[in-house]
Amino acid sequence: MANAKVSIALAGNPNSGKTTIFNSVTGARQHVGNYPGVTVEKREGFRRYRDKELLIVDLPGTYSLTAHSVDELVARNFIIKDKPDVIVDILDASNLERNLYLAVQLLELERPIVVALNMTDVAENMGTKIDEQVLSRKLGVAVVRTVGNRHNGIDELLAATVKVAEEKAQKPFIINYGDAVEGKIAEISALLAEERHNLHFPLRWLAIKLLENDPEIRNTVQALPGGVRVTTVVAAARESLQATFETEPELAIANLRYQFVGSLCQDVIVSKRDGWLTTSDKVDRVLTNRLLGLPVFLGLMWLLFNMVFTIGAYPQEWLEEGVAAIGAYAGLYMPAGDLKSLVVDGIIGGVGGVIVFLPNILLLFLGIAVLEDSGYMARAAFIMDKIMHSVGLHGKSFIPLLLGFGCSVPAIMGTRSLENPRDRLVTILVTPLMSCSARLPVYTLLIAAFFSESMAGTVLFSVYVLGIVLAVIMARVFRSVLFKGEPEPFVMELPPYRVPTLQSICMHMWERSVLYLKKAGTIILAVSILVWFMVNYPSEVNYSKDYQELIAQAEAGFSQQVAEQVGAPLNIAAVEDYALLQTVITDISTINEEFEEQVEGLEEDSPELVALTTAKETKLQEIQAANTELYPWAMRYLELKTENEEQIEHFQKEEAGEKLAQSYAGQLGKFIEPAIRPLGFDWRSGIGLIAAFTAKEVLVSTMGTIYNVGEADEGSVALQQALANDSSFTPLIAYSLMVFVLIYSPCLAALAVIKRESNSWKWPIFATIYTTTLAWIMSFLVYQIGSLLGY
Repeated sequence: MANAKVSIALAGNPNSGKTTIFNSVTGARQHVGNYPGVTVEKREGFRRYRDKELLIVDLPGTYSLTAHSVDELVARNFIIKDKPDVIVDILDASNLERNLYLAVQLLELERPIVVALNMTDVAENMGTKIDEQVLSRKLGVAVVRTVGNRHNGIDELLAATVKVAEEKAQKPFIINYGDAVEGKIAEISALLAEERHNLHFPLRWLAIKLLENDPEIRNTVQALPGGVRVTTVVAAARESLQATFETEPELAIANLRYQFVGSLCQDVIVSKRDGWLTTSDKVDRVLTNRLLGLPVFLGLMWLLFNMVFTIGAYPQEWLEEGVAAIGAYAGLYMPAGDLKSLVVDGIIGGVGGVIVFLPNILLLFLGIAVLEDSGYMARAAFIMDKIMHSVGLHGKSFIPLLLGFGCSVPAIMGTRSLENPRDRLVTILVTPLMSCSARLPVYTLLIAAFFSESMAGTVLFSVYVLGIVLAVIMARVFRSVLFKGEPEPFVMELPPYRVPTLQSICMHMWERSVLYLKKAGTIILAVSILVWFMVNYPSEVNYSKDYQELIAQAEAGFSQQVAEQVGAPLNIAAVEDYALLQTVITDISTINEEFEEQVEGLEEDSPELVALTTAKETKLQEIQAANTELYPWAMRYLELKTENEEQIEHFQKEEAGEKLAQSYAGQLGKFIEPAIRPLGFDWRSGIGLIAAFTAKEVLVSTMGTIYNVGEADEGSVALQQALANDSSFTPLIAYSLMVFVLIYSPCLAALAVIKRESNSWKWPIFATIYTTTLAWIMSFLVYQIGSLLGY
């Protein structure tokens, strides 16, 4: 089999360490997609091992193969229909009995299998020792001990897997279900043998599934030429078994399978320490404590959001400078005209304005990955279960809601873990109220422009908390009105605490950042170009004033004032002719510019500001002492120059404002302005909100295009300053806008997933209407109440 390709399917329970082993084996050579026809995530990775090319598929984590959920059905169908060369079943050694239930079901599929006895270190710390040789002999397959997060046993696992692939054989694995069940299995198998050419499944396994009333298998057999005869016999067999066991046949078979697994565990577990508290148990006494659990959780969330904002500011500033440099370089070498404006203002200003927030996105996913991989995320669901039940939801619903902080798309897909259809739909509808990472650039921009650094983390935290509160309220409303019924009881495994692996965290961050950048290169690029066109056209505008003439008059007035108030007293024709005066003016200007850069972002009356002001005055006094006669004239020249620049900037803003107001974007914004004016927004904010319907972060690039900061020398800082200097914007309006962005319509991608998950256009349309209405109400309350209170 030199240079042969070997396909390997990784199977296992959730939290068995399956994905950790997948990452350990494949590294960066992996990609994520969806299985055809469903929204279940498909992970594939590649590994060169000796002379083999390994294709590793990470199957969805499942507890069984009874196909009660989409995940179970996908895993089962992949094994049966795609026929991987080897199945590697990952067992959590610390929960061996529960994990073996899936293992024996996989063995019944009669496919080549290798068992990875994972997390053996955790099991041994609990006092549990497992004889893997006995386990191997009982199951009839190779068993390899592994510790995935330490890369222990990975080479041995690969070697065993390749060996099994080369042998291409698997001994039949049979559980004796007792005379009553075995008789029915034999009877049905004999009937199925006549249809074998139409089947893809092992006959014994197929017979068991028919007795378990598996819907997919039942429908498959029913469609066969002799299917009606088979299903009639199966129905009679099920009635007979129900009379024998006095319970549903599927429950009876499951109990018999558990009895086999229990007996197997007694044979392979050589020592077990009963009543011993693990480290996880001890930590849970604090983190899941009835009184401390919720405050600890909220504290961790608060720390996460402050980390995102404060630490992310440094790399964000570097990216801003890089984007600004690219814009300046492009503007320097491109001739003036529409093409230059499109490249600098539309593409670089738009896409670049979103890319600069990549560090914040990475930090957010870093925090979520650590919480998830450490095992705390499941505790968060447990802690919130009582609250979730109070609003009619399942505790498991909180996991998709938490994932919604990263992105609504995988969060909505994550609702597949909820068995109850009502719980699923309610969770899908309230998940978009969780503040996804796409909204973070909008918050970061507005917070940086209108709130002090000491307030930034608290303001951001309040927006995220508002989303949680609204999700809880709306879930109660939906459960009481649209989806009446009792909530499901909370049943969920709390995995042991683990130290997250660096590789796993980096892979998680890498995947999400690539998705973010792909969006910046596709949707955001397209919308940026569209917004640029709408802002710049029609190009012919009827201005109320001749602004070019006004600017020329201002320049002429400045030259005349300089000549009269500086040139004449010094008896010079022009300031440039007097070298010493020019030097003094340059020195004073340099000191003032340095001071403005140093004090940017400092609070008024802060010690740093006072010290810098004193240092500036000292330097100016030194220049004045060295140039006593020229200093006053230099200061007067700078005063006149500042007044002239302010006057010209005023005319340019007026001209740009009139051009924008008469553009296609301005016309659209003014059309919807009456509807958003009660929220504090003007027509420019309206344009941004319409564009951000495609993707929330587009609001940043849209505002950058509207405020024409594409050529600004400080990147996004220029947009922050433009917003802060806009008299129509206040901190209250900025907060109102953040609230609206938090709540209103899910993005196009999220709406598409809602449609796929609900299999109906009704629910994405409903989600758009109800969230936008709720956003209007909440922003109205924020702005109007804030205005009444004097904010």
